[in-house]
Amino acid sequence: MLQKYQDLLDNLRTMQRVIVAFSGGVDSTLLLYAAREALGDEVLAVTLAPPYVPQAEVQEARQVADLTGVRHLVVDQPFPEVIRNNPPDHCYLCKHHLFSLLKGMATDLRASEVLEGTNVDDLDDYRPGFKALKELGIKSPLLRAGLSKIEVRVLLRTFGIDGWDKPAKACLLSRLPVDTRVDEAELRRVEAGEALLARAGFPSARLRSHGAIARIEVAVNEIPALIMASIEQPEGLEVALRSLGYRHVTVDLAGYRMGSMNALPITP
Repeated sequence: MLQKYQDLLDNLRTMQRVIVAFSGGVDSTLLLYAAREALGDEVLAVTLAPPYVPQAEVQEARQVADLTGVRHLVVDQPFPEVIRNNPPDHCYLCKHHLFSLLKGMATDLRASEVLEGTNVDDLDDYRPGFKALKELGIKSPLLRAGLSKIEVRVLLRTFGIDGWDKPAKACLLSRLPVDTRVDEAELRRVEAGEALLARAGFPSARLRSHGAIARIEVAVNEIPALIMASIEQPEGLEVALRSLGYRHVTVDLAGYRMGSMNALPITP
């Protein structure tokens, strides 16, 4: 693992000025840490913040970047109209749009590369956005070094970097049915609901929103605890979620699974 990290540094040192696409998650955090070690001040972290990125994640990105000492820009972005109706290929279209912007920034700033944090385990998941990265020539140094998600977390812990155990996140569009028009009020409702779930002890929960129905996904082994939390706090979690405008708050007995919103929408 340490040899893989050394390989990562060696690869980064072949570059000049770089832009790191920085979400504040564990992968981009390790990449930013390594880029800083390899290239010093020739690193710029950029967080693009369209409305479907939770504001809490943007704030976390600010805090983590501050700790690394790397220059960091947060750039608010309007909702790309090409994905306004949440098409099935929204991940590809989003990545192509946002990383095209980063490529333009790199040209303006005379940066040699735009870097992002895909790791080898990501190739086992459904990642249509990775196609866009390859088309645009975006570099994935963690992937080239052969680093897995577990290795990324262990390295962050070894280096004393907080957040090594942070749960994986996905953009809020993944909480909504495909082929359904998205408005920002609905995104904020989902964000508020997941914040409630996190405070109740379920930071990895997904709130899949189907109009008047909130369908909550947690890991299968967490389902009993989630149900008990609702039973033990009858005026707490469920009432709070209903206050966001949901008529029905449900728990998905199949548990969390990536891409579960790719099925047909549930009629409210």
